[in-house]
Amino acid sequence: MPEYYEYELGKAADVLVRELFKLKEGEEFVITADTESDPRVVDATARAAFSAGAKPIVVWLPSPLGVGKAADPMLPQRTLTAMLKEADAWVEFNNKWLLYSTPWDIAVRENEKLRYLCLVGMNVDMMVRCIGRVNYPVLKRFLEKVVELTREAKEVRITTPAGTDVVFENDPRHPFFLEDGYADKPGIHMMAGQIGWAPKVGSVNGVIVFDGSLVPPIGKLEHPVKLHVEDDRVIEIEGEQEAAEFKAWLEGFEDPNMFLIAHVCYGFHPNAKLTGNILEDERVWGCTEWGLGSIDPMTLPPEGRPAKSHTDGICLNSSVWLDGVQLLDKGRVIHPELIELAKALGKA
Repeated sequence: MPEYYEYELGKAADVLVRELFKLKEGEEFVITADTESDPRVVDATARAAFSAGAKPIVVWLPSPLGVGKAADPMLPQRTLTAMLKEADAWVEFNNKWLLYSTPWDIAVRENEKLRYLCLVGMNVDMMVRCIGRVNYPVLKRFLEKVVELTREAKEVRITTPAGTDVVFENDPRHPFFLEDGYADKPGIHMMAGQIGWAPKVGSVNGVIVFDGSLVPPIGKLEHPVKLHVEDDRVIEIEGEQEAAEFKAWLEGFEDPNMFLIAHVCYGFHPNAKLTGNILEDERVWGCTEWGLGSIDPMTLPPEGRPAKSHTDGICLNSSVWLDGVQLLDKGRVIHPELIELAKALGKA
């Protein structure tokens, strides 16, 4: 008897290597994973890459105790860095992600041909739903239209049934990042279904209520966490135990920049669901996601803003207005220029 989603996983792996990476004959393809990763996802991807004529190499690592640069002391940095600096393409399945680690920094800076795709924490169920069962051309058109509409707006207002009611302004100098899932060009790529950007500095005011997940330090939330924000700064945090834990976590860094809003994102993956894995949670259709803490120079040019860490929180069922014109109503697309594309994605 086949294992759970055995056939569907094979198709999803083919989509990943042939449609999204567009791997070519002879390309050297690095697959990284740690001891918390799903081995079926790793093996299926290696098989698909080999079948496509590429030369896959799988790197299994002990799971670090932290992520990003917090993982550095536990990584074989010299060997891993040397490998990634020479690869043509790299997919990361690590649960404790290498994203923003020192080997990652060096590889994306010095390997100009590298195509990197971040699929951290990927499991069989997510691989089938979020990689294999997506109409990528239609999703790409939908996301591009959302970016066009949002970029043109001066003021954005977001509310949710949980109590979010926040307003901010856009800065035309700040780029928008559209994640359509493709990793066929050199650079950093993420799973499809997210649009992110930095609001105008100092313009975020109101209440943000996280009712999906909050990573780090909590994961999937049992109770909402309410942030009161004035001029980008979180001045008060309300809620039950999760709110107290989050406040203590932020304060523990002794870094005032940890209380500053870094970015906002839309979630628009037609098959994403709330699981506690932030990679999928921040793509739940109709959610908005807010980051606090550090922000890179690409998102907030020219210099970014340093902080000792970064966290992302999810607001479900968002309503969004762009200069008073409504885009979303409790997570449902209602803008007339988007409705037909949403229907084509199964999100009528």
